[in-house]
Amino acid sequence: MKDKHIEWIDRGREPRVAPNPNFPDGRDIDVTAGAKPSCRVELPYPAKRIGLYVITCRTCGSTTGVTTAGRPDDPRSVTYPCNPVLQ
Repeated sequence: MKDKHIEWIDRGREPRVAPNPNFPDGRDIDVTAGAKPSCRVELPYPAKRIGLYVITCRTCGSTTGVTTAGRPDDPRSVTYPCNPVLQ
């Protein structure tokens, strides 16, 4: 994961809504809509509380953000399209 940089932006708030029971061990988020190539990164899980992970791929230059709520149903990984300009 040396080619990925993950920044945590803490919103300093605790969750107020119950987690989705369908995802007791987190979710794997895929926003590629089938696009290739793509970047995949494991996120620090579970998230501390409500916040945002900003992920930057040092290989292709793509950046994406993933929100968290500090609950068991938070994202544990994200897959997103690579930057087409740098491919």
